[in-house]
Amino acid sequence: MWEKIRVVWQIPELRQKILLTLGLLAVYRLGFQIPLPIADTEAIKAASQAGGIADILQTVAVFSASSLTQVTIFGLGIMPYISASIIFQLLGSVYPPLEQLQKEGESGRKKINEYTRYATVVICLIQSWIYVNAYIVNMGLVDAAYLDVDGNLGFGWKLVAVLTMTTGTVFLMWIGEQIDEFGIGNGISLLIMAGILAQMPAAGMDLLKQATLELGGGPGGKLGIEQLMLLAAMFVAVVVGVVYITLGQRRIPMQSAKHVRGRKVFGGTRQYLPLKVNQAGVMPIIFASSLMMIPSMIFTQLAKVNWVEGSFLDTVFGWAGGAFTFNSFFYVMFYVGLIYFFCFFWTAITFNPKEVSDNLKNYGSFIPGYRPGKRTSDYLEKVMFRITYVGAGFLALVAIIPTMISGSLGVSPQVASFYGGTGLLIAVSVAFDLVQKIDSHLVMRNYSGLLE
Repeated sequence: MWEKIRVVWQIPELRQKILLTLGLLAVYRLGFQIPLPIADTEAIKAASQAGGIADILQTVAVFSASSLTQVTIFGLGIMPYISASIIFQLLGSVYPPLEQLQKEGESGRKKINEYTRYATVVICLIQSWIYVNAYIVNMGLVDAAYLDVDGNLGFGWKLVAVLTMTTGTVFLMWIGEQIDEFGIGNGISLLIMAGILAQMPAAGMDLLKQATLELGGGPGGKLGIEQLMLLAAMFVAVVVGVVYITLGQRRIPMQSAKHVRGRKVFGGTRQYLPLKVNQAGVMPIIFASSLMMIPSMIFTQLAKVNWVEGSFLDTVFGWAGGAFTFNSFFYVMFYVGLIYFFCFFWTAITFNPKEVSDNLKNYGSFIPGYRPGKRTSDYLEKVMFRITYVGAGFLALVAIIPTMISGSLGVSPQVASFYGGTGLLIAVSVAFDLVQKIDSHLVMRNYSGLLE
């Protein structure tokens, strides 16, 4: 293994790509240490430890490479760009002009990327304005030097904060594109993974504070040495399971038709059509996590309305708000249900059995035992439905593992989040993509890959 790593650094072009990628990631992390001009750092520290809305923002930050609780110039992260990309991907399946652009190859992809950048700026302006007013101002995180005589933040300073955060997100989008073009790996994905891995030192220190070397634990809920060993074993087992399912495929045998050209016979080879078990990737968990934040916030705010307080509706809204709080039974059940729904929804968007069947027919390939056309399409749809059901179950299990570990072993949520959920799935997927990109460079130079 060390010999392969040495070979990686011996290839000048690959070494340059890796160093450039690391440098741009360092710039990305440096931006999270620069607060907005209007921010009160002491108030921000107190608010980030108070829970409530800070916990919700921290959950969003996991899959958006952002730091919403820290109020920095990169506070929004690349969440607006991700939102714009998802919007255009969904529109591409229902809006004919965009669908036609997707079929135009490289030129169509560049045009859609241009539209995505414009949409990112618009989303940035909207989200940053809401963020400044709903979180920074309402939570009292503004430095007193920027308040007027009435204790309010002027429109001019709000506009400065909005433009600063918008510029920060556009700069991160540019960093991601530079990594795509001149670095190694997928730039946006690497930014998200860097944000997730940056939380590991704090989580490790948190775990050490809860640990003791005594058997059976210590006072105050301290974790004993056997519990630490159990956590270590569970972490390895969860990572192995995530890797196994992430790389899992259902290989459907294909046969290419034979073609006679003069005296030579071409084709007739046997190949496989790989269908990923987790076709939807991490998107179902991201959608489900985002939607599950809404009911609790809505019911909690409705219970505070003047005409509701003290009435029957106050009891109903209070119960509903509690039922959808994190770790509750209703929360977990609805969370799992949404993951299943979005798994099938996202798979239906990204995988078109009829299109795959038509492509096989056009290239002279077929699935043995099934006629080209509708029968092949129906067979692919049936197979994809079955493996999506299994993939959705795996995603649901991974999503609730942190909740189970935090509740049963008394581990802090920050530590438990590394045992499953969105962060672990993203980190594993991006790591494999990065290794495959490095392998492609090694194979082109007649070296064995890192995974061999």
